[in-house]
Amino acid sequence: MESQRLKDILRGFCRVRLLVLGDYFLDEYLVVDPSLTETSIETGLEARQVVEIRNSPGAAGTVCSNLVAMGAQVEAMGIIGDDGNGYELVRGLKERGVGTELMVMAADRSTPTYTKPMKKLPDGTEDEMERIDIKNRSATPFVLEQRVLANLRAAVQSVDGVIIGDQVDEDECGVVTAKVRAELARLSVQNRGKVFFADSRSRIGKFSEVMIKPNEKEAAAVVGTGLDEDKLVRGLYRIARKPVFLTRGEQGILIYDGRKSWHCPAVPVCGPIDIVGAGDSATAGIVAALCSGASLVEAGEIGNLAASVTIRKLGTTGTASQQEVLEAFERMAG
Repeated sequence: MESQRLKDILRGFCRVRLLVLGDYFLDEYLVVDPSLTETSIETGLEARQVVEIRNSPGAAGTVCSNLVAMGAQVEAMGIIGDDGNGYELVRGLKERGVGTELMVMAADRSTPTYTKPMKKLPDGTEDEMERIDIKNRSATPFVLEQRVLANLRAAVQSVDGVIIGDQVDEDECGVVTAKVRAELARLSVQNRGKVFFADSRSRIGKFSEVMIKPNEKEAAAVVGTGLDEDKLVRGLYRIARKPVFLTRGEQGILIYDGRKSWHCPAVPVCGPIDIVGAGDSATAGIVAALCSGASLVEAGEIGNLAASVTIRKLGTTGTASQQEVLEAFERMAG
């Protein structure tokens, strides 16, 4: 891809309107200073002292943050609890310019949260400690599922594409239930001109009529282990019936559209990296590019560029702006 073509695609991002449907988590970073550690009088156990708190929208929220950073217009749709973490999550989305009117708040659900204690080191850097997860482990109530479906049907008419972020491992406990997947397939068939794009940790093989972005492990779990990449993408395409973007870490992305495959090499990155959120930034870049008129290959290249930016941002779930994507392209081009 030439530099001017990349600029033209990125320039179109400001006209792109996207719905991000899925599981929203609050990423809560607690910076702990070991030099301030106390001993609890009541228990005698170590009481770690938090000196800084950083909250940001995670999971589907990371996709939203990247899309906004790239200039797209974004509406969030998910389920959160009527609790403090839900308030922080919505506040974080609003601060980034993400629409939150379609977020469903429920008193009987907890806001999914990744609490990440970060040990402050003498040189000023941070080292992540054991994570603490808050998730809903009971089935999503019928009434909440129906609210999501109603919001989805109403919102799809006014957007250029729908990104599905299926983060929760526990089946039927998140936003993207079997009924929601079926409705997404139906809406995709009805709206051929719109991009429907799914990323799922545990159920990528259950999506049909939408583009999918699995990694090699997720693909093998569906199609079978021990298969080469060509058989993986062909097997997934037979299920999804839409283009497949197989992410392969340092090997880049393999794209298959049912007839032909392309390999988009990863962007070389030097120095320390943090891969948290890399897949979400790639998703944002790919879908925004597709909605801006990019080909499948161009979209894959932009996804790789976006990921190469975010993995260089340590200790946080970073984003990639248009300018940063352009700078990454220029570095790669030499």
